[in-house]
Amino acid sequence: MEIVSVINYKGGVGKTTVTSNLAAELAWKGKSVLILDMDAQASLTFSFVTPDYWEANLKENRTIKSWFDCISQGNSTMPLSDLRVRPEAVNKYFKTRGGCLDIISSHLGLINVDLELATLLGGASPSQTQKKYLKVHGKLREELSKLALEMNYDIVLIDCPPNFNIVTKNALIASDKILVPAKPDYLSTLGIDYLKSSVEALVEDFNFYAKKDEEFHEASPEFLGVVFTMIQISSGKPISAQRQYISQTKRLGVPVFDSVFRENKTIFADAPRNGMPVVLNSYSNNTYSDIVSEIEVFVGEFQTKLGL
Repeated sequence: MEIVSVINYKGGVGKTTVTSNLAAELAWKGKSVLILDMDAQASLTFSFVTPDYWEANLKENRTIKSWFDCISQGNSTMPLSDLRVRPEAVNKYFKTRGGCLDIISSHLGLINVDLELATLLGGASPSQTQKKYLKVHGKLREELSKLALEMNYDIVLIDCPPNFNIVTKNALIASDKILVPAKPDYLSTLGIDYLKSSVEALVEDFNFYAKKDEEFHEASPEFLGVVFTMIQISSGKPISAQRQYISQTKRLGVPVFDSVFRENKTIFADAPRNGMPVVLNSYSNNTYSDIVSEIEVFVGEFQTKLGL
C-alpha cells in the first residue's frame, strides 16, 4: 500500500481538483483507493459526499477529527477502517472495473486539533518528551500500517491542509511519497523550496527520536514531484509567464511532472456539485475532452513514477 500526501503551503492551487481526479481515475483503472481528507476546509469531502449526508451520518463521530480527538483526550483511537465511507454516486462507475474509492472525511473543527495536540508534547524528562513526540507525530503512520494489514488498498491519498501544523506532520511522517500541486506563479512556487526544507527537518527530528525507540521505525518520505495546475494554454503550451515559473521550479532540484492541469473554472467548479470528478465524465465539447485526456495522461505518469 502506497501512501501519498498531497500538499502545498499556498491554498487555492487546485489541490482538491488534483486529488479527486487522481483518485477517481486510479479507481477506474481497477485500483482500490482510500482518500484521507485532513484539510479543515473539507473541500475534498464535499466533492464526494453531500453536506446533508455528512451532517446526518459523519459529523459527530466518523471524521478524522474524531480520531485525533481520541489522541488529544488520552483515549484509544478507533480503527481508521471504522471511519471509511464508500460514496455511492462515484463508486457505481467502478463496479465492472474492479476498483473502489473510499473516503475518510474532514471536519471544520480540525483547525483546533493542533492546539490540543500541542499540549501533549511537554514532558518532565527527555525520555517522556521522546515518547510524547513519537506518539503525537507518528500515530497516523502506525494506524495506517494496521489498515494496510486489514484492507487491500493499493494507495492512500492524504489531502493535507495548506500549513505545517501537527496534523500535516502526521500525514508527512506517514507518507511514502509527497505530491505538490502548484500554480506557476510567484506565490504558489515560492514555498516549494521551503516546504522541501521543512520536510527534511521534520524527518530528521522524527528519526532522531525513532532511532531510540523500538516501537517506531524511521520515516523516509520522498518528493514524487510537482504537478502544475491552472495552466493557461497558448499555441499548445503554457503561456510564457507560466513557463518561467515552471523552469524556475525545475532548477530547485524537485521532480516536475511533464503533464499539467489546464485552467477551466467552468468544468472544474461544477464537478464537486455532482459528486463526480471531471475525469469520469464524457464531453462533446472538444476543450473539455482535451482536459479529460490530459488528466488521464497525468495519472499514467503518476503511476509510472510510483510503480503502481
